[in-house]
Amino acid sequence: MAEGKNETAWQKIFQKYDILHCVEKDKIFKISAEQIKEFREPRLMVKFDHKVNLPKIFSNNNLSILPITRGDYLIGNFDSYHKFENTDEKIVKISLPNHIQSLDSETVFSETVALNTAFAAGIIADFVSDENITATVAGRMSSGIFNFNITDVKNNLPYNVQVQNSQIEIDAAYEGVKYLSLFEAKREIFEDFLIRQLYYPYRTWREKITKPIKTIFFVYSNGIYRLYEYEFENPQNYNSLKLIKQKNYSVEDTEINLEEIQNILRKTELKSEPEIPFPQADSFERVINLCELLNKNEMTDDSITDEYKFVERQTDYYANAAIYLGLVQKLSPGNYCITERGKKILNLKFKQRQLSYCECILSHKVFSDILKKYFERGVMPATDEIVQIMENSNLYHVGSKSTYSRRASTIKHWISWIVRLVDR
Repeated sequence: MAEGKNETAWQKIFQKYDILHCVEKDKIFKISAEQIKEFREPRLMVKFDHKVNLPKIFSNNNLSILPITRGDYLIGNFDSYHKFENTDEKIVKISLPNHIQSLDSETVFSETVALNTAFAAGIIADFVSDENITATVAGRMSSGIFNFNITDVKNNLPYNVQVQNSQIEIDAAYEGVKYLSLFEAKREIFEDFLIRQLYYPYRTWREKITKPIKTIFFVYSNGIYRLYEYEFENPQNYNSLKLIKQKNYSVEDTEINLEEIQNILRKTELKSEPEIPFPQADSFERVINLCELLNKNEMTDDSITDEYKFVERQTDYYANAAIYLGLVQKLSPGNYCITERGKKILNLKFKQRQLSYCECILSHKVFSDILKKYFERGVMPATDEIVQIMENSNLYHVGSKSTYSRRASTIKHWISWIVRLVDR
C-alpha cells in the first residue's frame, strides 16, 4: 500500500521548516494552519485521535501536536495520549422504556444515536449518579483562555502550554443537580485516546461554572456501551487524569453460558483453510468494528484507513482477518464490502451475534483445537504448543518461525475473546 497523503505532506513540512532541529533546540515548534495548508488541508493533517494515527515522523521521534489557537499548533515531545485501563467489568443489562419507538437498540450506527439510546435507557443517569439530568452544551465552541503543564517525554519535565480560543468539540453534555458531565463518544475500540479530547472541554467549562465537572469517555461497539469516568487530580496538569470508574452496559440480553460455547465448538463443521493470509489482527472487537463500518457501504482501503483511523498496514491486517472469516469480501484490489453472511450476523441480536462470530472462528481447525485444549486444562496453551498446532494445520502462506509466533498472538487473543463471553 502506498504511503499515505498525511505521511508525505508531513515529511515535506518537517523538511521545509527543519522541525526536528527546532524541537531539539527550543523544545517545541509552533506551526500555523496556513503553513500546513501549503501541503494539505489542515483539518485532515492534525486529527490524530489515537497514538497509532500519528505519522511516522511523529511517532519515530516521540512527537505529537496540540492546538493552541484557532489557527496555531505546537509540535513537541508531549505525552498526549492515555491508554485505556483493562477493567474487564461485567455487563449491566438495561432496557429501553416501552414508550420509546423511534430508537432501536439493534440499529445504532452513529455516536449520536448511541448517546441518545444510552440516555433514553437510563445508562447515562446510572453512570453519572446524578438526578434530573438534561442534555445541554454540545458541538463546536471556543475554548477560552487557559494554560497547563504537559509532560515532555524526552526529559520527563513539565512544559507550559498557553491556549487562547482554540476550537473544541463536545459530543454531549448532561447537567444534573450535582454535576456537569462532559462526554467524548466513539464507535471504534482503540488501545488509547487523546487526552486533549477530555482536557480542553474540562478546562473550558471549569472556568465558566461552579459545579464539579465529570469527564467521561463513551465507546459503543457490538451492542456494548463502555463508559470511563476520568478525573484530573490537578486541573493545571494535562497528565494528571485518573480513572474513577468504568462500567459496561447493554440494552440486549448478553448472558452466554459455557455450555453454549462448548456446543458451538462440538457442532461447528470444520472448513478447509482458505488461500488468504492467516490473521494478524489481535483485537477481535476491531474485526467486528470493521464489519460494522462496511455494513453501511462499500469502502476502499484508503477510506477505511481515514475513517477508522487505522494506519495502512492495519487496514490490510484487519480486512484480511474479516475476509478469512467469511465476513468481508474484496470486490477489486483495495475495495471491500460486507458479505451476505457478515450482514446476516450483524442483524442478529447480541447473544446470537456473538455465538455466530464464535462459529466463524471455530470453523477453522487451528482455533477449534486450541480452544479444546484450553477447556481441557483451564489455561491457554503456551505459544510453542500453539505454533506446533499451527504447523500441522496446513495454514496458507505462513513460513518463518517468527511469523508463526506473531500469528499465535492473534489466536490467543481470539480464543480469549470467546472465553470472556461466558458470564460477562
